[in-house]
Amino acid sequence: MPRIAAFTKNGVNPNYQAFLRGVERAAEAGGAAATRHFPATPDDPAEQVALLRRVVAERPDAILFAPADDRLLEAPVAEAIATGIPFVGFVNRMAGGFVSFVGADDEDMGRRCAAFMIDALGGQGDLVLIEGPDSAPTSRDRGRGFRAAIAAAPGIRLLGTAPGRYLREPGRAAMAALLAQHARIDGVICTNDLMALGALDALDDAGRTALVAGNNGTIEAAEQIATGRLLASMDYDGQRMGAVAAMAALRHLQGLPVPREILLPAAVIHRGNHAAWLTPIEARPLPRWQDVVGD
Repeated sequence: MPRIAAFTKNGVNPNYQAFLRGVERAAEAGGAAATRHFPATPDDPAEQVALLRRVVAERPDAILFAPADDRLLEAPVAEAIATGIPFVGFVNRMAGGFVSFVGADDEDMGRRCAAFMIDALGGQGDLVLIEGPDSAPTSRDRGRGFRAAIAAAPGIRLLGTAPGRYLREPGRAAMAALLAQHARIDGVICTNDLMALGALDALDDAGRTALVAGNNGTIEAAEQIATGRLLASMDYDGQRMGAVAAMAALRHLQGLPVPREILLPAAVIHRGNHAAWLTPIEARPLPRWQDVVGD
């Protein structure tokens, strides 16, 4: 039975939890076994390196990998690939001899998320950004998309940014700091849903209001969109991404063709279409390879 080891940068983000479940479901459907590996300290690259070396020594048949820091993990991953274990990257793109990368166009996601916010504001207003760590390519790319959309909107002013580390409590602290600096904030754009939920917490604490948008399309975000508390999110279906990454690894092990890059489409999730994202992960069907890749 093929063994797939799946690495995420943390185990607390609901989208990574969905990814790992997608890996497990697709592996089981393909007659394989999957194991999950993430640092005890969220996003800790040193812990991830140690985990990677431990698992490589166990010689799994394939590794699915999202780096805690794409630059710091480059050498350890190259070392692991040199042992002959095939790697499939996902979410956070990084350099290296990967069989395939499964993700989305994060810059386009950021642009579309910001455009939705700007439209909701009628093209006028003051925005702030809460961003993930610079060690995450997704945050860097989404940030570029946010800024491109804001720069193209003459009635929109970017007041400031704050780091939220892709986690809820740091997102709350980032929003609290921005609220202390600015008497009026019309909109908040966050590079993931956990930080968006933290921003909502801080707004509640301060007795203030603003439109808030996130990214990832988690169930909790969809629940907040249903109530009108959260304006929008972007679909970044972790389970689908994990399943496709596992399928890519299994196809490679079978000698079947796999594209070097598989980018999944992402939709804006809003109050008019949010219901589909309320479905529990386990109740969502696994994607079919032919529908995603076309062969």
